[in-house]
Amino acid sequence: MAARPQPAHLAESPSAGPSLSPSPSASASPSATPFALPPLAPDTPQEVVSGPHSRPQLALTFHGQGDPAIANALLTTAEQHGARLTVLAVGSWLDEQPQIAQRILSGGHELGNHTQNHLDISTMRPEQAHEEIAQCAQRLERLTGSIGRWFRPSATQYANAMVKEQARQVGYAHVLSFDVDPHDYADPGADTVTRRVLKAAAAGSVVALHMGHPGTVTALPAILDGLTQKGLHAVTASELCA
Repeated sequence: MAARPQPAHLAESPSAGPSLSPSPSASASPSATPFALPPLAPDTPQEVVSGPHSRPQLALTFHGQGDPAIANALLTTAEQHGARLTVLAVGSWLDEQPQIAQRILSGGHELGNHTQNHLDISTMRPEQAHEEIAQCAQRLERLTGSIGRWFRPSATQYANAMVKEQARQVGYAHVLSFDVDPHDYADPGADTVTRRVLKAAAAGSVVALHMGHPGTVTALPAILDGLTQKGLHAVTASELCA
């Protein structure tokens, strides 16, 4: 399991933690996750960039924000292919779309923390970074009964030491990075997103994708079919690292 190797970006041109105070802006509907999270391997590093390369699995991870209809289409497509996703939700999105948390979990997917407002967390003072992480954790706990296992920093691939420490204080022992980035947020087109993912994806990969982009919805069936042809199956980050 890798911790901060050289990033394997693909560019085709130059180019349960401590109890938290509930948030008044999130609707409460706590329930258990639909499946038990597998225990992580004992040697799992604090910052996970990729999983074990010995099994034919990888994780498709999604920045959780944007039109809920797009999010639902992505989840449904994954479920039709027998794939499980990991969604790192932005807290302000959960405030606007509280029902999406249970939709994600009910499909067998995994839900984690991508800060409250998706600002550049690396440039914040420690207390500001702590608040960004804690506010999103409060939403997750209130909506699902858990803060989730994973935290992903906003506006950066890797967490610096300050961000890791603030995440640890909130209750996140593990930061989830990635080693494949098709830059789907730039809307290069579904064919390009598909090609970039399939070119870089390998056993143990953690792929960074985004929910709020129609091209990613269009690309997902071809991505999943292509992964199957490569002998790979999409599982949650927790399953990948178990």
